[in-house]
Amino acid sequence: MKRREFIAATAALLVSRRRSWAQGARRRLGFLAIGDGSGRALNQAERVFVDTLRSLGWGEGKNLVIEYRFSQPPDRLPASVADLVALNPDVLVAPGPQAAMALKSATATIPIVFVGVADPVQLGLVQGLSRPGGNITGLSTMVPDDFLAKRLEILRELVPGASKIALLVNPDNPMQRHYLAEEIPSMARRLGIVLLIVGATRAEELDAAFASAAAQHANAIIDFGDPLTYVEAPRIIALAAKYHLPAMYLFRHYANGGLSVYGAEAGDLMRRAGGYVDKILKGTKPSELPVERPTKFELVINMKTAKALGLTVSPSLLVRADEVIE
Repeated sequence: MKRREFIAATAALLVSRRRSWAQGARRRLGFLAIGDGSGRALNQAERVFVDTLRSLGWGEGKNLVIEYRFSQPPDRLPASVADLVALNPDVLVAPGPQAAMALKSATATIPIVFVGVADPVQLGLVQGLSRPGGNITGLSTMVPDDFLAKRLEILRELVPGASKIALLVNPDNPMQRHYLAEEIPSMARRLGIVLLIVGATRAEELDAAFASAAAQHANAIIDFGDPLTYVEAPRIIALAAKYHLPAMYLFRHYANGGLSVYGAEAGDLMRRAGGYVDKILKGTKPSELPVERPTKFELVINMKTAKALGLTVSPSLLVRADEVIE
């Protein structure tokens, strides 16, 4: 092909692509959520993600197709990952460490944006926060201070004298496995308390986890924070009430009946993830986007639940709360 013909052909291709975009050419997004595997709807924070994309000009069903897979590991996760990767989407979105690790193991080429991973460096998802490298980046929940210790401190203010606290964990969560092995024993010794580990990998195991905490005479319980427990918030709140266990949760929607919440604002993380997806769809490489930490935290106390548990909340704690539910 002569040089002039090559230039003309290239220009025609560019014009064709511009016309395609103008006519609403669709990009494809793969969204892998770890939930109950029943094809549930998006949760509140995940809806913020979709709303953010819409505000940035990406309309689902217009110029964007979102392929959702809701999977409960370990049964359905491999099939869900294989389904999404086979579609060869422009971007993959992974809320939580299980989804992020599963997608990273499945593809080294499709861009991945994770949300809500405590320590992506420790898990091997990225090389570093400022220079993630590879095809993956996203939003971490890691903070400089010892965040779990801070949550325990607030819970012990709510329940003075609590010396035995249960931690509700998901053993399938790789980040939690790290904490259980490396951090929890030394933290318990440092704080002078007993930390009881109660686990659930499925919704139907939650009842047994709370029964175990009660049987071991726990004074209170902390939901470590996991996609499974996020989805099952109403069930967990009801179990805490059933066993009369003061509880500390990680996300705002638990405050609807839950005693206390302290954690990063999930909706803000998903909003920022939407911004990352927008940049990648417009040509930015994941390796060029540093992993960002949370910037918004909230402490919420439900006084109605506190009274039902016979707790007196100190004025100093009420002053520090971002919201007090009467």
